[in-house]
Amino acid sequence: MGAPEIKLLVSIQFLVGFITLFLFSQHAQAITRNYEFNITMINVTRLCHTKSMVTVNGQFPGPRIVAREGDRLLIKVTNHVPNNISIHWHGIRQLRSGWADGPAYVTQCPIQTGQSYIYNFTIVGQRGTLWWHAHISWLRSTLYGPLIILPKHNVPYPFEKPYKEVPIIFGEWFNADTEAIISQALQTGGAPNVSDAYTINGLPGPLYNCSAKDTFKLRVEPGKTYLLRMINAALNDELFFSIANHSLTVVDADAVYVKPFKTNTILIAPGQTTNVLLRTKPKFPGATFLMTARPYVTGPGTFDNSTVAGILEYESDGQMKTLPLYKPVLPPLNDTSFATKFSKRLRSLATPQFPAKVPQKIDQHFFFTVGLGTSQCDRNQTCQGPNGTRLAASVSNISFIQPTTALLQAHFTGQSSGVYSPDFPFSPLHWFNYTGNPPNNTMVSNGTKLMVLKYNTSVELVMQDTSILAAESHPLHLHGFNFFVVGQGFGNYDPKNDPKSFNLVDPVERNTVGVPAGGWVAIRFLADNPGVWFMHCHLEVHTSWGLKMAWLVLDGKLPNQKLLPPPLDLPKC
Repeated sequence: MGAPEIKLLVSIQFLVGFITLFLFSQHAQAITRNYEFNITMINVTRLCHTKSMVTVNGQFPGPRIVAREGDRLLIKVTNHVPNNISIHWHGIRQLRSGWADGPAYVTQCPIQTGQSYIYNFTIVGQRGTLWWHAHISWLRSTLYGPLIILPKHNVPYPFEKPYKEVPIIFGEWFNADTEAIISQALQTGGAPNVSDAYTINGLPGPLYNCSAKDTFKLRVEPGKTYLLRMINAALNDELFFSIANHSLTVVDADAVYVKPFKTNTILIAPGQTTNVLLRTKPKFPGATFLMTARPYVTGPGTFDNSTVAGILEYESDGQMKTLPLYKPVLPPLNDTSFATKFSKRLRSLATPQFPAKVPQKIDQHFFFTVGLGTSQCDRNQTCQGPNGTRLAASVSNISFIQPTTALLQAHFTGQSSGVYSPDFPFSPLHWFNYTGNPPNNTMVSNGTKLMVLKYNTSVELVMQDTSILAAESHPLHLHGFNFFVVGQGFGNYDPKNDPKSFNLVDPVERNTVGVPAGGWVAIRFLADNPGVWFMHCHLEVHTSWGLKMAWLVLDGKLPNQKLLPPPLDLPKC
């Protein structure tokens, strides 16, 4: 063999070795991360009140999960409490892994006492802040925690690299047992009792009685940039949040980068996440600053009219003295004008690296109404709703009846008869002035109906709030997909004129969106994920009353377009 051939062979071997090393290094970036979630009861004291609560690993809030884009997560959940349990990984796309999505009786039967289940999924094409929570009854009041997805190695953020990253998770504290609260409400047909406090990272803060010692403190250094990963895990309230004398730069919503913008206050609905940059003052300011949150309220329903506070505290080399404390000014409770302006400022980054792939051609148009209503009281019983009825909520006037068999299992095994019907209406059966004077008949129908979609169907869905009992904002969460918020407005949706103003270039991409009180929102998504996917209001009281439905996306023709078989340890009903 001559020298040229030897050089060619060496070059080929080097090239093959280089490609192998490159592929290995690319593959090596994605790893499998194992977590153990033990569901246990512990005693926790807040507001001078001690109660026994359900937790993960004895922590409240629960443990932080940290992974990178492309990683596989194996999370073994073992139930050591009397309650049935399921865990939802809120915002994870769950591509072909619907068995790991978590809503009880939708994608799985709950994990019973003494049983375990391994949630097995891979994070595909996502990075940012998400969260996990219980998805059965009202157990997410204590079972929740951050799910942080870092970019792939050597892939920077599209904004200034932060000095530190801090999860800020809002919650609600109930002195009473939340399972007893919702159980009583469903029995009486009335509204459930409201929470006793809001919390930041599990702590109510100094504005509540007997709570000064339970205050979250964020200690910062001057002249640094902090990334606050904000999550609203509250059961029933959208929240305004602000830090006194500091502005925030919004850079991410629901784990999708957005065009950065500055604001003094953010609005965050239950289920939503928002990443903000906090730039601290260049030198020690000689003061401390309250960070506060309180509800944004649109309906006449009861709510916890209080304020949670934490403290932003600068670290100093000098002796700490008693410093002045500054308080932020939050919008009024019913400031819909601020809410509207804030939501309209959210736009996708829409760059070549992070494109906004908005479906331009739509295969199926849907129009759903969402709102409150009433249902018949049980015979020989008087309920606490209007005129002796039971309070209810619905999508397109259908109040969802939870099955006793998991919908995904029924679909996969071909045994759906008697479990659900595949005939959810494309649009309401009865049209009326949705945001005008309420109709005389406020009754809703009941059923377990699914909307069936062929694989890869491009969908446009308009969700219209109704004023049947009260016009109210509804944060709607869609499992299994992100969607683009292409339009929103007030009053009744006009199918002729409103689409003319749709943003099909850089609309914000989310997994949870607020349907405005007395208004509508339009979203678009591509149904490229086979399985059964829950969609519901993330105000837990409305979900309990039936404001929920499910989509069934059929398998595609190719092997990688089909739902994978159920795992062997899938819980049984």
